Amino acid sequence: MIEYVVEHNPDDRTLKKASQILRNGGLICFPTETNWVVVADPFNKAGVDKLYKLRHVDNTKHFTVLCDSFKRAQEVSFIDDGAFRLLKKMIPGSYTFIFEANKKITKFLKASKTDKEVGIRFPPKALCLKLLEVHGEVVISSHLTHEMMELEDDGNPLYSALIEDYYGNQIEMIIDPGEYEFIGNHTTIIDFTSGMPEVIRQGAGKLVF
Repeated sequence: MIEYVVEHNPDDRTLKKASQILRNGGLICFPTETNWVVVADPFNKAGVDKLYKLRHVDNTKHFTVLCDSFKRAQEVSFIDDGAFRLLKKMIPGSYTFIFEANKKITKFLKASKTDKEVGIRFPPKALCLKLLEVHGEVVISSHLTHEMMELEDDGNPLYSALIEDYYGNQIEMIIDPGEYEFIGNHTTIIDFTSGMPEVIRQGAGKLVF
């Protein structure tokens, strides 16, 4: 099911409906600034299992946690003062930050329980941030690619009808803001688990240190 919204002012009805789908163990899909993502509620086992099944990977693979605020990120990870000062210069933005995971998330995600790590994003798109605000919790996400959908990558972005045709009812809702533009395929990954920031991958996010 595709729901069309205005990117900067998505209607509450759609966002509340999406939140309820997540709480019931369903999956939803929408575009971020880098690509389309499918998300689940990490605290609902059925939803987590569905996301792993959709991606055809086992539960030792990490999915990224999306947050709408620093406070929300602290609910699932340990972030020290030095990292906090750096993050204030970079969020929201096209970055994935790796932190030590806390018990709230390791209790539900085997990947985080195994290595005590969690990858966190603060996407800059209003649609994502408002959905997270309405949902009131973090979500876990996995991006979609042409290859995953058995499509030739012709340089054009995926669009909602293609996603719906391929995945059908595996994804309960696709939120389409109409016009959108991707700034790159990948985020910049920065690892804070050693106490000092280490760049794991240079992507769309610019370095400020």
